[in-house]
Amino acid sequence: MEQVTLGLIGGGTVGGGVFQALQRNGALLSSRTGSTFHVAKVVVRTLEKPRPVPIPARLLSTNWRSVVEDPTISLVVELMGGTTTARQVIRRALELGKPVVTANKALLSAHGEELFALALKHRTNLYYEASVAGGIPIIKVLRESLIGNRITHLYGILNGTCNYILTRMKLEGLEFQDVLDEAQRLGYAEADPSLDIDGHDAAHKAGILASLAHGFWIRPEQIATSGIRGITRMDIQFAGQLGYTIKLLAKVKQIEPGAGAKARCRVQVSVSPTLIPNDHVLAGVNHVFNAVFVRGDVAGDTLFYGRGAGQDATASAVLSDLADAAVDLRNGLQSRIPPFVSHERNGGVLPLAQAVSPYYVRLSVIDKPGTLAKIAALLGRAKIGISSVIQPEGHVGESVPLILMIHDAPHAAMARALAQIGRLSVVRAPTVMIPVEHF
Repeated sequence: MEQVTLGLIGGGTVGGGVFQALQRNGALLSSRTGSTFHVAKVVVRTLEKPRPVPIPARLLSTNWRSVVEDPTISLVVELMGGTTTARQVIRRALELGKPVVTANKALLSAHGEELFALALKHRTNLYYEASVAGGIPIIKVLRESLIGNRITHLYGILNGTCNYILTRMKLEGLEFQDVLDEAQRLGYAEADPSLDIDGHDAAHKAGILASLAHGFWIRPEQIATSGIRGITRMDIQFAGQLGYTIKLLAKVKQIEPGAGAKARCRVQVSVSPTLIPNDHVLAGVNHVFNAVFVRGDVAGDTLFYGRGAGQDATASAVLSDLADAAVDLRNGLQSRIPPFVSHERNGGVLPLAQAVSPYYVRLSVIDKPGTLAKIAALLGRAKIGISSVIQPEGHVGESVPLILMIHDAPHAAMARALAQIGRLSVVRAPTVMIPVEHF
């Protein structure tokens, strides 16, 4: 058997998990790929720091450059995270013509276009299965299994922390902050949870999936992103009464091009809390699990479900890339399937203002005659239709919630109308607007 000599850059939770998985299943991986895997060095920030997985001291190094530039290292595995040193590591490895495996979604989101171009220039490969949805093999599915499909719709529950919080809020009737506090105690949420709960982590992953599905690079600033901080127990309860579940949902939708062979294809890419019908399979994805729903023009609807993060789930995805890299190295394959190619269409991202959707709207209003009529009149002038209303019984003169379900409307029109409604004297608090998805 040929030997693949690995340089692991990062020995923390993910790096340690990969090291441990190779000890456990290295022989199995070798029997299935025809290559053996030898970890020559593990680069860490400090040698003295306690590690989640014990790594022999003789393998440890703090000098990433000496490991990456070692001619005996045939494959570099970047598992350190971040977007500065990790970028240097990957760039140097690719410049040397060495294939790289990475789990770094933030780096790919910010600099993926540059790194994939560098891999192509130096006739090598960059593998990234572990960058999105942990143990769910969604990168390979989009890149290989569905290669003969145009991906018309892709929906993802891509952040386990947010899904855990929203699940607990729904099942136990808890408020957002209470669940977040407990999630931090249990280790499901970071001490600074903003990357997760403000939607940025999911947006990094959504951008990678959208770029892969549609063949042109989508930059982070093009993705309309909002998080779950503003979701309350009241929203969860009213959504339930209406037959919906609230999830932080990544949405990638192909907007049909206009007439003519050169019509521009635009794609809507967003991450936001979304009302999902209770009878849709994504509504039942709970706790820390992730799921990706893909609609291809040939395959139809497919669903991929599993643990989207964690030591073992991520290690499983890295092992998958190690297997692919070993086969490619043995056979001298370079850029076997291009990661991102410009389709025959001129692609672009639809601005959020032009996106059309049904909406859930929650207002806090004074309970007195004529309130609903004033609100409906402003919506009517904007040509926005109301499909249903929930107004709990309250006490006249006091502030009560008013729930409106809105027919399909452009985001910009909704924003303008709600700004006008917010200036009415009967409105007592900022308005909550959440899109509804009917798939």
